Amino acid sequence: MKAFRRLTSRVVPLDRANVDTDAIIPKQFLKSIRRSGFGPYLFDEWRYLDRGEPDMDCTHRPLNPDFVLNQPCYYGARILLARENFGCGSSREHAPWALEDYGFRVIIAPSFADIFFNNCFKNGILPIVLDTKTVAGLFDQAGPGFDLTVDLATQTITTRYGDKIHFDIDPSRKYRLLNGLDDIGLTLQHADKILAYEASRRRNAPWLFPEYA
Repeated sequence: MKAFRRLTSRVVPLDRANVDTDAIIPKQFLKSIRRSGFGPYLFDEWRYLDRGEPDMDCTHRPLNPDFVLNQPCYYGARILLARENFGCGSSREHAPWALEDYGFRVIIAPSFADIFFNNCFKNGILPIVLDTKTVAGLFDQAGPGFDLTVDLATQTITTRYGDKIHFDIDPSRKYRLLNGLDDIGLTLQHADKILAYEASRRRNAPWLFPEYA
């Protein structure tokens, strides 16, 4: 998992509440369990004028000109600004996979669905919860050329005018993001102890291991 420390980026204002995971990545794309390759299908039903299918080449698909991601001023943006209850619906982990594969590293919203919120941290995305009034203020400022700087170490968001917004984050999740540690990476930090335990078990209970038979 990629570490997250500090990011300055254009902000995409997705002015919709209750964005569910089927809107983020529609069900027909759930056949794959790879973590990559979902970016072209992010928000597929809103982003394109046709129906997307797995392994479809999106290069020449007709784009919906009214959808925010298709506006050139937001190309390359890595911060997504959304309304309340983002990521509701089913628990599919493909949703943060698609967001991360597209390039988003930060999502700012007043609230998130719990499972989606947890899955973001497991996939290198920083979901930031701010109060409704603060998010509304960011939407008022959002538009072409609107950038934010997100600093995880100081837990601050800085606007182009130098205004700072503090956000809260669980210390263990902060540590994992700063160091790029998913569940496996966190476990491997204790690799020496794990290997020592396995060696001890092999000595003390050899019949548990295949080579004993």
